[in-house]
Amino acid sequence: MKNIIFGVFLLCLYSCASHKDAKQSNTQDKFIITSPMVIDTTFLQEYIADIQSIKNVEVRAKVKGFLERIYVDEGQSVQEGQILFSVGNSGLREELLKANAQLKSAQAEAKIAEVELKNTQLLLEKRVVSSSELEMAKAKLEAIQAKIEEAQSNITNAQLNLSFTTIRAPFSGKINRIPLKVGSLLEEGSLLTTISDNSAVFAYFNISEKEYLNFISKNDLSKIPQVNLIMANGVLFSQKGIVETMESEIDKSTGNLAFRAKFINPEGVLKHGSTGKITIPQKLQKALLIPQQSTFEVQENLYVYVVSANNTIQSRKIIIQMRLGTMYVVSAGLSSSDKILYEGVQLVKEGEIVQTQFKPMMDLVHISKIQ
Repeated sequence: MKNIIFGVFLLCLYSCASHKDAKQSNTQDKFIITSPMVIDTTFLQEYIADIQSIKNVEVRAKVKGFLERIYVDEGQSVQEGQILFSVGNSGLREELLKANAQLKSAQAEAKIAEVELKNTQLLLEKRVVSSSELEMAKAKLEAIQAKIEEAQSNITNAQLNLSFTTIRAPFSGKINRIPLKVGSLLEEGSLLTTISDNSAVFAYFNISEKEYLNFISKNDLSKIPQVNLIMANGVLFSQKGIVETMESEIDKSTGNLAFRAKFINPEGVLKHGSTGKITIPQKLQKALLIPQQSTFEVQENLYVYVVSANNTIQSRKIIIQMRLGTMYVVSAGLSSSDKILYEGVQLVKEGEIVQTQFKPMMDLVHISKIQ
């Protein structure tokens, strides 16, 4: 009798445990499904930017000579017309002196020729000389006047060359590296330094031909919103930029078109040669969004599990347009009426029948994750 009672007790325990396990199994096998979200939103399109000073030029020697003196230092701010370097060349001063001497000599010859011309005219009136001698006297004076003009030209050229020995700042800006030192022998065209005006900068960035056509069909340059610049350290630059112009030709090798945005740089933070990212706000209408966690990859293709009306799992390939936060924007493969597995894609198999619970996407995903 005791054995029978003990057996019934064990049977009850087993039955309760089995019922409990089945209940837990049914709960665990319930998968959350949802439908893609359709929204209108704005996203920031990023483009790699090459930053250049509004003015940046090389300062080079225009005449041969020795670097006589350096008046500035690297990194120093200078004003337009300020003396930067002086070049020693005694030969240029000698050329100026020679040109002045030639002018004085030609002017003296011209005075003598004028007197001779007057005398010849008087003699011609008295019929002492012929008219041909008068013509010769006029021609002599004209030749000497030509020598005067040549001497004046030589003086101007010598003065210009001598002025090149004093090198001044072409505009206000900052001096960059000075590679040569005092006493260096300079050839015509030797690089002395570069000077940059960083009060404003240009940011050049490239967009694809497709993006350009899509963008320009809705906007013109005057309607492009102000753009932001993310600096190389990931920090947002304090000033907004304005897209001023674009190139007239598409680069055949890259298929891109270059745009130019201008940024005011009051504190001089941006330097010539810097890099960054231009961000332009773009509108996205009727975007079909799904969470990244609902997808899985097979041979570089992206898939989701679609749940049919009878709760059968079916994989479906999708095409992604872009990523917004933790969400994907789907361009092909899904519709807003499809039911997809929200999470647990690694726990199910193709063709498997599962228990599901539907929840709207807005109840599962925080709106901030879409931005």
